[in-house]
Amino acid sequence: MTDIANRFKHWLRTPGDRVPFGTWLMSAAPSTAEAMGHTGFDFLVVDMEHVPIETPDLAHILRAVGCTPAVPVVRLPWNDQVIVKRVLDAGAETIMLPFVQSADEARAAVAYAKYPPDGIRGVAAVHRASRFGRVADYLKRANGEVCVVVQLETPEAVGRIAEIAAVPGVDALFVGPGDLSAAMGRIGEIGHPEVQALIERAAGDARAAGKPIGIVGPNPAMVKRFLGYGYGFAAVASDMAMMTGRASDYLGELRRDPPQAAVPDAAY
Repeated sequence: MTDIANRFKHWLRTPGDRVPFGTWLMSAAPSTAEAMGHTGFDFLVVDMEHVPIETPDLAHILRAVGCTPAVPVVRLPWNDQVIVKRVLDAGAETIMLPFVQSADEARAAVAYAKYPPDGIRGVAAVHRASRFGRVADYLKRANGEVCVVVQLETPEAVGRIAEIAAVPGVDALFVGPGDLSAAMGRIGEIGHPEVQALIERAAGDARAAGKPIGIVGPNPAMVKRFLGYGYGFAAVASDMAMMTGRASDYLGELRRDPPQAAVPDAAY
């Protein structure tokens, strides 16, 4: 396949009746990423900020997700020119920049992701992103296909939604409720009314600015609440959270209920 059309960016531009749902990849394992990609999620967030994933690891995970119907969104460790360049050259099409606090920082993120004259991304002809040079017009098309999502993780950032959303090249906003609650002095309390009020305000302000906005929630009930606020795309939990949660459920059931008498094989 030599096309570089970005399906995630298309979803943002032409929202339909179905909300794109995703989850976080925290295991850093290509096999887990591939398995999650086959479960029905629209997108999978590869977390390079809180998971020990380096560029070679990222390439393997992107290959794994590329074998599935899901699309990857790569959350970078920081809004850094070199990191952005390396991640894009490794094949990321949609990048999420953490802790963007101002329009200036958003402009920097866009500049790092775009080739001249729109930005300052370094030019290379042969890498994963260009299908190792097989996409002849990659350098001319890349700026239009790369998707830049900026994360708002503090009350100050939420208060600047209008100016951040107005930056050309910012394709979407994304609220990080965990960091937002921590910055509000309510660490670990994303369900607190004050935190929820600011999360709801962010959705309204993004809508007023005409910019898509997404979020992540720990469970379906919380995600449904966020969608009710007006969020247009959302991730739920993570591969590790779902795995350990289901393991705990199984163990709890086994330890809670008395063992049953063995059933002869012939009964099956």
